[in-house]
Amino acid sequence: MNTFDEKLHSILGRFNTIKNKLNSSTTYNSAESVALLKEFSELSLVSEEINKLFSKRAEIKELQDIINSNEDPEITKIAEAEYPQLKEQIQNIEHEIKILLLPKDIDDDKGAILEIRAGTGGEEAGLFGADLFKMYQMYSAIHGWKFEVLELNGSDLGAIKEVSISISGKGVFARLKYESGVHRVQRVPETEASGRIHTSAATVAVLPEVEEFDIKIDEKDLQIDTYRASGAGGQHVNKTDSAVRITHIPTGIVVAVQDERSQHRNKDKAMKILRSKIYEHERAKRENDRSQTRKSQVGTGDRSERIRTYNFPQGRVSDHRINFSLYKIDKVMDGSALDEIIDKLIEFDQAERLKGDSV
Repeated sequence: MNTFDEKLHSILGRFNTIKNKLNSSTTYNSAESVALLKEFSELSLVSEEINKLFSKRAEIKELQDIINSNEDPEITKIAEAEYPQLKEQIQNIEHEIKILLLPKDIDDDKGAILEIRAGTGGEEAGLFGADLFKMYQMYSAIHGWKFEVLELNGSDLGAIKEVSISISGKGVFARLKYESGVHRVQRVPETEASGRIHTSAATVAVLPEVEEFDIKIDEKDLQIDTYRASGAGGQHVNKTDSAVRITHIPTGIVVAVQDERSQHRNKDKAMKILRSKIYEHERAKRENDRSQTRKSQVGTGDRSERIRTYNFPQGRVSDHRINFSLYKIDKVMDGSALDEIIDKLIEFDQAERLKGDSV
């Protein structure tokens, strides 16, 4: 038995052990039951695929026996016709199992803090930032995710200088983590009388949204300042010190929120963003300490990397990490075709990880 098969039998054995424990009359404490149910859930899909693989292998062995025996030419001919299709099915199932066995990103099940900042290009960059905001808002709606603006700094013309958004739901970070980086747009601005194409950019950062129990922040490490909301982004500027700026002294990370009238609400939002930024800071340190294999993979989270170009005159969206272009710019911008790009990124990421996998 090869190493791959040994691993599959081991997984099936563990899955059946857990199933028997859960079906037995033995009483478990709450923590143990929760742990068993979680492991059972995690192993269910891969166990189903393993059973399917073993079943298909048994079928192909029967076909091989019929072909080798050559007792009935007619039946042998049918078996020979079915054999290539069954072999391909087995290869596809084995590939799917290997993908399911790849180490999971521990943050994939988390929500995300998504930040968009206007880059080079002046007002046009801010307008593109607003377009990206709408794209992710509609994309979230398609997936049934909750989309909440934490802080917005815009302009009277509808441009977005910077915005922080909380997105929660099933598989949010697993899909949106590939969006971190520089997004470039090429189009004729509405204000351009000569019809000349301009190039501008916006930066997207996607951080795992973490709860209080995910990361501990010592109050003495925080400097909290309050001030009066002002500027185009603070749409309800008032006469009270409702705006909040929190500095995490050990890392130097600063978060400022002035979007709400309530100082308490602004502080809550600022803490939510701060937790994710500190968590991402620690996450980046862990990645840097590891081997550099992630440098060859997509979704590294490097916000200085140019990842995608939106070319409106050609109706094309190109992702430079995988050399993939989609001529559906309107559908990408309304969120309905964004999955076509993200699915390609996930496939590429999985293929790169499988190359280094020993299974």
